[in-house]
Amino acid sequence: MSARGYDLLCEKLVNEPRRWLVTGVAGFIGSALMERLLDLGQSVVGVDNFITGHQKNLDDVLSINPDQKYQFKFIEGDLCDPAVAKRAVRDVDIILHQAALGSVPRSIEEPLPSNANNVVAFLNLLEAARHAGITRIVYASSSSVYGDHEDLPKREETIGKCLSPYAATKRCDEIYADVFSSCYGLNLVGLRYFNVFGRRQDPNGAYAAVVPRWIDTLLAGKTCQVYGDGTASRDFCYIDNVVQANILAAIHHWDAPLHRVYNVGCNERTTVKELFEMIRDGLVRVDSDIAEAQLEYAPARPGDIPHSQASIDRITSELGYHPSHTVAEGMSETVAWFADARSSST
Repeated sequence: MSARGYDLLCEKLVNEPRRWLVTGVAGFIGSALMERLLDLGQSVVGVDNFITGHQKNLDDVLSINPDQKYQFKFIEGDLCDPAVAKRAVRDVDIILHQAALGSVPRSIEEPLPSNANNVVAFLNLLEAARHAGITRIVYASSSSVYGDHEDLPKREETIGKCLSPYAATKRCDEIYADVFSSCYGLNLVGLRYFNVFGRRQDPNGAYAAVVPRWIDTLLAGKTCQVYGDGTASRDFCYIDNVVQANILAAIHHWDAPLHRVYNVGCNERTTVKELFEMIRDGLVRVDSDIAEAQLEYAPARPGDIPHSQASIDRITSELGYHPSHTVAEGMSETVAWFADARSSST
């Protein structure tokens, strides 16, 4: 499928709407999926416990087109409770499972909440889905499952030793998905995300992702801190690419039930220093003083890997995934979104 093929698929969805469950809907990725699905005329059920999600994300999406609120149903609840999972899956066609407690450092400090929110909640959702007769679930995995495997780019068939409890939870999810597919005939697709960034990503808190945190820090006139010497590299992936991958995985037809995992990235590597310069240069248009900003260096963190890059051969050949945004293009939109949001709030 070409990039045009994805557009045609979206047009088909407009004419053949489904009812979707988006877990973690008040989060960064969940709210982006909600936004796109509502824009395509789909009905969306969202569930969130607001541990890391925010009501403002839901409000922001619904403010784009207020009439879309009639196609959206929200359930506030925790999927660690089987009753919430059972209620959430009622009368839906497809599940996009994004709910998770992210962050490698947080999982090292507090492994039990990571296990509860990432494994127990996922198992509850799988069990509820199979009893409700839902056969298509797309779930968020992570590039962290590659662990200490050093080959670049990362390919789905070869993983290493997990380096954090967070990575272990995501690998456990993949194992459960494989078992549920073979035992119960479910179609399950795991998406191994590589350093996703974009609009509505939370800049606050001890475990905030680097892109929104640095944007917020620079706009506040403060100094950005990097762990390590800045040469670590990542495959940064803009949010719209992730939305595309989820929709392609949700609609793709397979002849028989199966479990597949796919990398979601851009097959690019950007060093942390390059990322900082990209953000800084984008924000100079907002505040010329930011041009003088420099990084402050701190010791590397345990559990972090030096380099990461996604092979996207499998998802391109099998699902027709083609990134719509490079890192630079996505960063330009991200910086503009955060600058506008900050301006409108002051």
